[in-house]
Amino acid sequence: MQINIGEKTLSGILPVYKEKGFTSFDVVAKLRGILKIKKIGHTGTLDPDAEGVLPVCVGKATKLVDMLTDNPKSYEARMIFGMATDTQDISGKIIKISDFKSSEEEVINAIASYKGDYDQIPPMYSALKVGGKKLCDLAREGKNVERKPRRVHIYEITVKDMNLKAKTPYADISVRCSKGTYIRTLIHDAGKKLGCFACMKSLLRTEAAGYILDDCLTLGQIEDIFLKSTAAAIIRPVEEIFFDLPSVKIKSDSEHYLKNGNKLFPDNFAESEVMGDMIRVYDSAGEFSAVYKREYDGFKVKHMFC
Repeated sequence: MQINIGEKTLSGILPVYKEKGFTSFDVVAKLRGILKIKKIGHTGTLDPDAEGVLPVCVGKATKLVDMLTDNPKSYEARMIFGMATDTQDISGKIIKISDFKSSEEEVINAIASYKGDYDQIPPMYSALKVGGKKLCDLAREGKNVERKPRRVHIYEITVKDMNLKAKTPYADISVRCSKGTYIRTLIHDAGKKLGCFACMKSLLRTEAAGYILDDCLTLGQIEDIFLKSTAAAIIRPVEEIFFDLPSVKIKSDSEHYLKNGNKLFPDNFAESEVMGDMIRVYDSAGEFSAVYKREYDGFKVKHMFC
C-alpha cells in the first residue's frame, strides 16, 4: 500500500540518479505519482541519453530550484573522433565523417584550452526557445535558426583516458562547468579545433548542487522505499544546503516577526553576536525556518521555509 504523505509536511531535497531513457520532466512526473505531491521541481535538465545526479526539490524546497540550478555541475563524458551528428551526440544522424590524425598531446592541449570563459553556441537540438518555439522542435521541422553565443565558464577540464588507435578513437574527459554549458557542444567544438569532427558518446553527471553519485537513488529505489517506509528515510532537509552559513535562533517574543518574514534585528536573536552576511535562522523550538541576508542595521529575508 502506498504511503500517503501530505504536501504540507513533505519538503526537502531528493537526489535522484536519472537513468538513461528518462527526461528530467519524466523524473518529476514519476515522482509526483510516487510521492503523491504536485509541488516538485528539478534543478537542471539532463538529456534522455545522459545519466547521473539530478537533485529534485519537494514542497517548500521548490523555492530553491533557481538557486540550485545556478550552481556549477560536474560531468564525465566520452568523446569519439572522426564523425559529426546533427545532435552532437551518437543519438543523432551522422552528417560528416573525417580522418583523425591528432596526437595525444594535441588532444590534451585542445581540451585544456577550454578552461575559463568560453562563448558557446547552443545546439539546435536543445530545449531553448526562439520565438516561443523550442529549438529541438524547429530542428525536427528541418529548420536551422541562428543562435547567439552564450558565455559559459569551464572551471576544470581534463582528459582522464584516451585510445587514439582504436577503430573509433576516443577520449574520456572530466568537466566542471557553469550553468547552461552543453557538454556535447563543447566536444563538438573541441573536434573542430583539432581539425576533425567529434561527437559525444556518453555523459554522466557526477555532481550537482553539492550532491554526488553516492547520494542518489533511482526512481525504482525511491518507489520501493516509499512503499515500505517514510519520507524521512530519503528526503534530505532543506537546511543542509545552507550548512556553511552561521546559524542563529530567534527569541520567543520575536518569533512572530520571523513567521511573517519581517526584517530582523540583532536584539531579535538569542545570540549576543550575529556573524556573517547570510544566516540560517531557527525558531525558538529549534526548527529551521529561513535564510536571512544582512542589510544595513538588520537582516532581510532571503528564503522562507516555515
